[in-house]
Amino acid sequence: MKFIRPFGTVILTTAALTTGHAVDFVKEVQPILEFNCVRCHNPKATDFEKGDTDLDLSSFKTATEDSKTIVAGDAAKSKLYTTTVLADDAKKLMPPKNRVTGALERLAKAETEILKNWINEGAKWPEGVTLTARKKEEKGVDEGAVSARVHARIVETGKAQSAGEMKEYAVMSPGTEVSFTMLPIAGGKFKMGSPDGEKGRKPDEGPPREVEIAPFWMEKCEVTWSEFELFMYPAEEKKARELKKLPAELNALTDAITHPTQPYVEMSFGMGKDGYPAISMTQHAANKYCQWLSAKTGHFYRLPTEAEWEYAARAGTRTAYFWGDDAAPMNEYAWSGKNSDFKYQKVGKKKPNPWGLHDILGNVLEWTLDQYDPEFHKNSPAANPWNKATKPYPHVARGGSWDDDEPAALRAAARRASNKGWKVQDPQLPKSIWYHTDAQFLGFRVVRPLQTPTAEEAHAYWNSGVEKDNPLLKKAE
Repeated sequence: MKFIRPFGTVILTTAALTTGHAVDFVKEVQPILEFNCVRCHNPKATDFEKGDTDLDLSSFKTATEDSKTIVAGDAAKSKLYTTTVLADDAKKLMPPKNRVTGALERLAKAETEILKNWINEGAKWPEGVTLTARKKEEKGVDEGAVSARVHARIVETGKAQSAGEMKEYAVMSPGTEVSFTMLPIAGGKFKMGSPDGEKGRKPDEGPPREVEIAPFWMEKCEVTWSEFELFMYPAEEKKARELKKLPAELNALTDAITHPTQPYVEMSFGMGKDGYPAISMTQHAANKYCQWLSAKTGHFYRLPTEAEWEYAARAGTRTAYFWGDDAAPMNEYAWSGKNSDFKYQKVGKKKPNPWGLHDILGNVLEWTLDQYDPEFHKNSPAANPWNKATKPYPHVARGGSWDDDEPAALRAAARRASNKGWKVQDPQLPKSIWYHTDAQFLGFRVVRPLQTPTAEEAHAYWNSGVEKDNPLLKKAE
């Protein structure tokens, strides 16, 4: 890997200077205020916890009634910012200590920097936007019960199909204009792995063995920001649903799924969003996106297994790349370190593989479901293998990326193992279970198997249960 945008250059303390980034109130400021400030400072504070109801932060008008709370253009004179950066023992520190446990609940540095930059940029608060107190993520959510409800919707909505009936179809996210295309992948057998003589081959790619794969659909392109941000920013997505007057029960179901926490950086890292692949999510985040998407659409979606991914990438070929053994034509089919201009590119701009999949090699690495095991090829089942996760690292990503200079990294058999270094500069302790801020070369695409799994199986696909890093282990595995 030759180039990674440093984490520190995109934190919002410097973003306005280095990238021209302007703080987005709805995406960046609103969640901070709703989760940490408005839960106390609003006329209905007793709904959450008894707080200072004299200061109402639920609207720009009420938040600025005290001229010192928000001084547009000068964070150093604004109590909304200055009270959040006081010492731990300061009486006026905001948010204050938890009244029940006595524990500090102060904002992370990145959050205080967002508030500071927003105020210094003029404290722009969109007209008509009011804030609602939101509870912080509660522990003890019954994920199994949520999965069962989503599965029940899939069964109720779905219609059994045969392999012969599988066709290409488009998916429109309800209440939005966001859509993507799913391509049918007929089941069959193939030789998984690479032969000894393949240029660039690594020991963990063999020995090649015959594997049988059941039919499934696969997303034509990698998941884009337009798709993923509907999941990342549920408040905005919910407003879109309400405008479309979608059924309340659908809203309740999608809202029940655990969503990502507010990211501490601008997640495209200045590389662009409209039409570009979403990046830097953990495998856990990708899995939960699949669960959310399943609830939204009534179809079962998940990440591909490593075997499904390679089967689809090869598209019936047996060469190092789906276009042949020679890497020379790569520029026609894939974005790599040789032609990417040091960043990811819009999806679907290169020629597809024989089964119509774009960017299956290159652009961004793609998550699979599998735990990485260098010996898995030697012992895996002959039909639909899946090495289920038992620990947070390493998992398998496939396909190579815009950041890979060596063509061999983009071969169909090439494997990449995740590691703790992919989030080493994350300022949180413990590290986020949602973001790999140092893996700006990483994305995913979804699959839909022809055979819908049982509720228990679906839950296992969406919830590995091993997503939390051990903060005491500093060395990447």
